[in-house]
Amino acid sequence: MRIHAESTWTPPPREPGQPPAQIRRVLRLFRPYRGRLAVVGLLVAASSLVSVASPFLLREILDTAIPQGRTGLLSLLALGMILTAVVTGVFGVLQTLISTTVGQRVMHDLRTAVYARLQRMSLAFFTRTRTGEVQSRIANDIGGMQATVTSTATSLVSNLTAVVATVVAMLALDWRLTLVSLLLLPVFVWISRRVGRERKTIATRRQKQMAAMAATVTESLSVSGILLGRTMGRADSLTRSFASESERLVDLEVRSSMAGRWRMSTIGIVMAAMPALLYWAAGLALQAGGPAISIGTLVAFVSLQQGLFRPAVSLLSTGVEIQTSLALFQRIFEYLDLPADITEPDAPVRLAEIRGEVRFEDVSFRYDDKSAPTLLGIDVTVPAGGSLAVVGPTGSGKSTLSYLVPRLYDVTGGRVRLDGVDVRDLDFDTLARAVGVVSQETYLFHASVADNLRFAKPEATDEEIEAAARAAQIHDHIASLPDGYDTLVGERGYRFSGGEKQRLAIARTILRDPPVLILDEATSALDTRTERAVQKAIDALSAGRTTITIAHRLSTVRDADEIIVMDQGRVAERGRHEELLERRGRYAALVRRDDGPASAFRGDEPASVSP
Repeated sequence: MRIHAESTWTPPPREPGQPPAQIRRVLRLFRPYRGRLAVVGLLVAASSLVSVASPFLLREILDTAIPQGRTGLLSLLALGMILTAVVTGVFGVLQTLISTTVGQRVMHDLRTAVYARLQRMSLAFFTRTRTGEVQSRIANDIGGMQATVTSTATSLVSNLTAVVATVVAMLALDWRLTLVSLLLLPVFVWISRRVGRERKTIATRRQKQMAAMAATVTESLSVSGILLGRTMGRADSLTRSFASESERLVDLEVRSSMAGRWRMSTIGIVMAAMPALLYWAAGLALQAGGPAISIGTLVAFVSLQQGLFRPAVSLLSTGVEIQTSLALFQRIFEYLDLPADITEPDAPVRLAEIRGEVRFEDVSFRYDDKSAPTLLGIDVTVPAGGSLAVVGPTGSGKSTLSYLVPRLYDVTGGRVRLDGVDVRDLDFDTLARAVGVVSQETYLFHASVADNLRFAKPEATDEEIEAAARAAQIHDHIASLPDGYDTLVGERGYRFSGGEKQRLAIARTILRDPPVLILDEATSALDTRTERAVQKAIDALSAGRTTITIAHRLSTVRDADEIIVMDQGRVAERGRHEELLERRGRYAALVRRDDGPASAFRGDEPASVSP
């Protein structure tokens, strides 16, 4: 278990001038919802314009209605101020509803896009990337952007409109006091940009640390991780390792929260002190013989200036949050930009009827450019309805060869054909219908037995599920359980034995009824008696279907139409069981070893790890 290992995948290098391009890319996420955003913009503009009317009403109350004793005008102006507050509140609720809905839809689109991209990656990506890293990108990174996509965009428009409207109103009241109020604004903007860059850097490190901690939890708190940790006596060590990861996250969280906090507080203090400065400046101007400013104008101006304080500070803080969120967007875009090595052609071939002929033509494969070839020059044909058995020592490329048929990997040389069509030219649906795989690495979801079986055929009836289970020799055991087919299998199926899980996997494939079967060590976890029973079910299922069997127990492949012996990625021998025995070559040697006290094939390569 790799507690501290990092993914070998690294993001592409950032190009010069990327931030503007990245911002444009973020804005494109909102393009499908531009109609709703236009409504939000209108609500924001209307709310801002209505809100700045209140100080002008206040000025008329102080300068006209009260001094002149005009009760009717006073009542109208007071009612206007109340209506202004009501309208502003209603508009605020509506814009929050629409903007939150749009933001959540954008997050949904991002989550779905990342998940869909990962579904198109080959097994190679997942064998070199920690599961917790993938989960962290989908959960933590996209979750961390929630405030940005749900409220920051609206807040930006709202505050910007409020600031512009308020400044215009302040200029209309007194341009000299406005200049005094805005004198330090450029300094404030510069400070907020510095703080934003600092928080963006810390946010990137924080998300990476959260991903590392999520990977540690995923690996060490899975059923397999708990078993390994307990049996190896590493529970305390794992706890210390997790505590260390968490301690680093605490430090980054504190730094992120406090980054630029004093500088932003200074801005708040200065802006809060501005009313005192305005009263002081107005008093000095009056004593110096300057033009008099009415009490109503001064109070209205201070009210506007105080109204400017909230959106201005919020606008500066929004700029900081946007720069911080760009770090999260960057991590999401890195996954969206992953080159999908398993892709569907622009004009895929769709086969209405699938006979099941599989042909390997000069097939070569390597896991990456730096590794040695895993397969070299494989030429094998499995006729429709025929059976091929692939045997050989550990690391000879047996499982890898079978994975090329359903395109879990793509060949690096030659081609694999299904009914004469290169599998790379087929659409995914045709390939999924054509090929069924029962792997030695049985995976069951934490759901009921019936749900696990229906994963192969969602529309399957209870009778079809029961028939598949009977064929796999597992129905009687399921029926004996208190909840029957509604029994939860547990995390990764740990409520069932290895043999039971394998039979459930076989039943799942039987239910799918594919023309081509790939059995990768399908009976490796079964005892001899159960193996014979399941083998009968497999034999019945294989009738009239193309079957490729990867096996370490040679007793399961003796009746295959053709047996190939793999050695260092090449076909060393081929023929029927009797023919290969007569040659007294590698296959005959393997049979002698298999009949001895220890099988030559124990511990064949895992289904998801390169040989």
